[in-house]
Amino acid sequence: MPVNLSAPTPDSLHPVPGVRLGCTEAGIRKANRRDLTLIELAPGSRVAGVFTQNRFCAAPVQVCKKHLASGSIRALVINTGVANAGTGEPGLAASNTSCAAVAKLLGCDAAQVLPFSTGVIMEPLPVERIEAGLPACQAALKADGWFEAAHAIMTTDTLAKGASRKIGGGGTAITVTGISKGAGMIKPNMATMLGFVATDAAISQALLERLVEEVADESFNCITVDGDTSTNDSFVLIATGRAGNVEIADAGSPAYAELRAAVTAVAQRLAQAIVRDGEGATKFIEIAVAGGATKAECKAVGYAIAHSPLVKTAFFASDPNLGRILGAIGNAWGNDPALRDLDVTAVKLWLGDVLVSENGGRAASYKEEDGARVMEPAEITIRVDLGRGPAQGKVWTCDFSYDYVKINADYRS
Repeated sequence: MPVNLSAPTPDSLHPVPGVRLGCTEAGIRKANRRDLTLIELAPGSRVAGVFTQNRFCAAPVQVCKKHLASGSIRALVINTGVANAGTGEPGLAASNTSCAAVAKLLGCDAAQVLPFSTGVIMEPLPVERIEAGLPACQAALKADGWFEAAHAIMTTDTLAKGASRKIGGGGTAITVTGISKGAGMIKPNMATMLGFVATDAAISQALLERLVEEVADESFNCITVDGDTSTNDSFVLIATGRAGNVEIADAGSPAYAELRAAVTAVAQRLAQAIVRDGEGATKFIEIAVAGGATKAECKAVGYAIAHSPLVKTAFFASDPNLGRILGAIGNAWGNDPALRDLDVTAVKLWLGDVLVSENGGRAASYKEEDGARVMEPAEITIRVDLGRGPAQGKVWTCDFSYDYVKINADYRS
C-alpha cells in the first residue's frame, strides 16, 4: 500500500486553459486498460523539458529532444506498456510514425508533436495500435481530462498521481496542474519516469527552459526508489499563455518567484508521490543533509544513504542497525570525489529527534530503544550534518520490502 498517499479526485485537478486531454484503451500491451493519451495544446503554447541521461535513452526521448529544438509544440502522445527503448532504428521509426499520425489528426506538423513511452524495454512498439487508438483519444479531448490521463499513464503504480495550484500572478489568476507516473526504476538523473506540468501563465521561452531545470532539481532530482535511472525519464513543462498576465521574462521578478514556487510545489508533490508509491514501499524517508561544502556533495551523501540496500532493508524491519548509515556516508565519495577528505569526526547523524552519532562514533546519549522507536512510524527523517560548510540538500526515498522483489520478478507476467 502507498505510504500516506491518496489518489487525486477529478475536481482537485484544475483545467489549464489551452490544454485538452483524451485517453483510450489501445491494447498496447494488455487489454481493458487505458494506455494511450493525447494532449492537445493551443497555438502559441511554449514547452520545455528535461530528459534522462541514460545513454540507452529511449527512441521517444531522442525524438522529443529533436522536436523541442525545432520550435512550437502542439501535442503530446503518451503510451504505456511498451517503453520503445533499446529498439534501435525501428524504434525511432515507430516514434516518428506516432507523431505523424497525431499531426494528421490535428492538422499540424509532425515536428510539433512530442512522443512519450513507458513500460517494458527492448520490445517493439505496436505503432499500428497507437494509430488505431488515436481517433478515440481525439474524440475524448476535454479540458478536465487530467484525472483520466493520470490513470492512463500508470504502469506498476498503484495510485494515480496529480496535483494543482492556483496563484494570483500579480493580480491575474494562474493555474498550475500536473500528473506523473512512476513506482520503480526510479533514480532520476534529471527528472522522473514521466511527469507533465502545465500552466496558463505567459512566460518567455528562455525563462521556461530555466524554470523546468530549476524545478526538476528541487523535486524529481531529489527522489530515488531503487537507484536505477530509467531509459525514458521525461519531465515536461507547458505554458499556454492564456492567463492574460504580462509575460514573465525576468528571473528576478516577483511574478517569476511566485510562479516558480507554485510549479515547484506541484512537482514536489508529484515526485514525493512516486516515492510514497514506490514498489513495495512501507516507509517514506526524508534524508536532509546540511553542513556541506556544496549542495552537490550534500545530495551525494543523501543518495549514498538512500541507495544502500542494507539501510533500506533495516528501515523495513525497523531495525536500528544504524552503523549501516555511517557506512553509506563514508562511501559517498564515490558519488562526489570531493568527499574523499570528509572528516568523519565532524559528522553528526540524527534519526528523527535522536542523536545517533558524533565525534566519529556512537553518541554518548544514544540508546538503541530510542532508535527503534523513531524507525517504527511510516514517515521517518534522517538528518546529517557534515560539518564542512553552509550548503544543504534533501533526498526522498523509501524502504525495501519483500514485495519489491515480488513486483519486479513478476513485472512481465
